[in-house]
Amino acid sequence: MKPIIVLGSGLAGYTLVRELRKLNREIPITLVSQDSGDYYSKPMLSNAFAQGKTPAGLVLTAAEAMAKQLNITLLANCRVNAIHRLSKQLDTSAGTLEYDRLVLAAGADPIRIPLQGDAADAVLSVNDLTDYAHFRDTLETATSIAIMGGGLIGCEFANDLAAAGFKVTVIDPAPYPLAGLLPEQAGRQLLEPLSKIGVTWRFGTAVHSMDSSDTGYVLTLTDGTTLHADLALSAVGLRPRIQLARDAGLDVNRGVKVDEQLRSSDEAIFALGDCAEITGRILPYVLPIMQAGRALAKVLNGEDARVVFPYMPVVVKTPAHPVAVSPVARDATGSWQVLASGQGIKMGFFNAQNEMTGFAMTGEFAAERNEMTKLLVAA
Repeated sequence: MKPIIVLGSGLAGYTLVRELRKLNREIPITLVSQDSGDYYSKPMLSNAFAQGKTPAGLVLTAAEAMAKQLNITLLANCRVNAIHRLSKQLDTSAGTLEYDRLVLAAGADPIRIPLQGDAADAVLSVNDLTDYAHFRDTLETATSIAIMGGGLIGCEFANDLAAAGFKVTVIDPAPYPLAGLLPEQAGRQLLEPLSKIGVTWRFGTAVHSMDSSDTGYVLTLTDGTTLHADLALSAVGLRPRIQLARDAGLDVNRGVKVDEQLRSSDEAIFALGDCAEITGRILPYVLPIMQAGRALAKVLNGEDARVVFPYMPVVVKTPAHPVAVSPVARDATGSWQVLASGQGIKMGFFNAQNEMTGFAMTGEFAAERNEMTKLLVAA
């Protein structure tokens, strides 16, 4: 019997395999990983340094133990070169693999902004354990860090590194932190708490070029100003890995396009996680990925299941000023209203019927996310 092949050993891939094994211990599964295949929590990468976590310390279960525990064939450090849909075969660095059904859980790559300057290639990003190991090594000789991007990952890294004693500068074209997630009144709540622990904010501008200097790097910004840093970290976002799917002729947009059963334009190929666009939405957060994994496991086991996403608030790991948000679409009709303020703010997004379809809470109010979630109605 040909196996189900899962491409990717991140949260999406391992969640799917775990859920499928709960339903069926016999079906053959092969998991193909382009790295070690060790299981770790990728969201921990952005707040691991201040906790003293080494790369090895982030590994929850080694690849060999995962393979034994889940009764799967695991191909580590294996690169997939092509999907041959007609023959249901994969061209890989480990040879030709045949599949019955294929699941793409390949994740996403950091977006690289094109920069000028002789040190443009020295900008770091942290997207896996190997990146994190290199990042930690570089930090050993650094005292000042420039972070490109003031979104979720940028703010988490800023909090983590400032708490560890580094001088941090966050640079973002937006006018305030977390502008893609929060209304302005809520986003601005982070300014002072993070400034107090050593974060300097530079909004309304971006990095134009990065050049080497005798003591590190000089970053020239688009507003004409410059700043010095020992290290530059890009946290401007992720781009779903879709090239393999595109080359195979699958329907892709921002991600691999799949329906409510996580099925692509090829009936035998599915996708979930950061690389998937599920009924038009990319949901690169832990809870939606786990929800999709449970639904896809049922589908692969022969059940007529569909993924349904409950309200799942996003928690931003900024201990200096916690944040919880149930985001609303950029084109959503309605308005944000302040519900309470103090050491933080509580805001709700209300539609024309005065129904709350989203919320943003910071500081002392962030802990109320579960209670607020119960009050939401469908957008």
